[in-house]
Amino acid sequence: MKKPLASDAHAGIDLHVHSTASDGTRTPPEILEMAVQLGLKAVSITDHDTISGSAAALANGIPRSLEFLTGIEISAAAPDGYSCKSSVHVLGYGLDLFEASLSKLLIVLQSSRTSRNPQIIERLNSLGMDVTMEELSQVVGDATAGRPHIAQLMVAKGLTTSIDDAFDRYLGKNKPAYVEKHRVPMEDAIATIKAAGGVAVLAHPYLNAVADQDNFEPFLLRLKAMGLEGIEAIYPQHPEAATAHYCHLALKHNLLITGGTDFHGAITPGIQMGCGEGHFHVPYSHYERLMAHLER
Repeated sequence: MKKPLASDAHAGIDLHVHSTASDGTRTPPEILEMAVQLGLKAVSITDHDTISGSAAALANGIPRSLEFLTGIEISAAAPDGYSCKSSVHVLGYGLDLFEASLSKLLIVLQSSRTSRNPQIIERLNSLGMDVTMEELSQVVGDATAGRPHIAQLMVAKGLTTSIDDAFDRYLGKNKPAYVEKHRVPMEDAIATIKAAGGVAVLAHPYLNAVADQDNFEPFLLRLKAMGLEGIEAIYPQHPEAATAHYCHLALKHNLLITGGTDFHGAITPGIQMGCGEGHFHVPYSHYERLMAHLER
């Protein structure tokens, strides 16, 4: 990680980007090049349950005009007593990619993903769909296969009209080909990020936090007690009122504010890195505060 440039409140950042290392369609070098072309000042590759995207970006070399932060997005289970729509996603920033406990957790997560895919394929087969693990491997290449890749295969074979259609009818939660995924206990996810020298941030809280938003503040404080240090308050799918509420809670409880587009490339064609659907913006000052916190 390089020293931040002089502060520019109008410069944009994107701290939530997925590459081909998980379920994005752009390689880490392509993401870096795109970030430069878009005039972004800082970016983080936060692939699902893997740091391979961050490692590949560092190996490629970070352009001089761009700040880069190692990252990951971990699917965690909500603490006891809280009902959530699905997994609670936790972002980790500024990670030591070679830290032992992080490596150990990633082995568990990758094993879980590997065992889940054949079960999904088997369920699709039982529904009369001719898809195979061999075909999935051709779609995925060197990446870690996930449901978006299976959806891509289904679209390519004419089994669904789009990736959204595949999820809406077959692959989404409570749909006929859905298979529950392994979720890391929340305490373990946060503790592992901190052990790797990183900062744990609650991802897109409006999408995957507690179902009852009136109960969100106690939920957030529960996570803070576990070591959570930030909240992704700025996110394209957050209503304006929700963003304001999350920023208020972050300031009230001394939490960092982060933001990003959740860019996946062609899988989410309406979302562009750095600007979402066109008007989204995360100020560079949030990156500066995050870096200052990491460097303490």
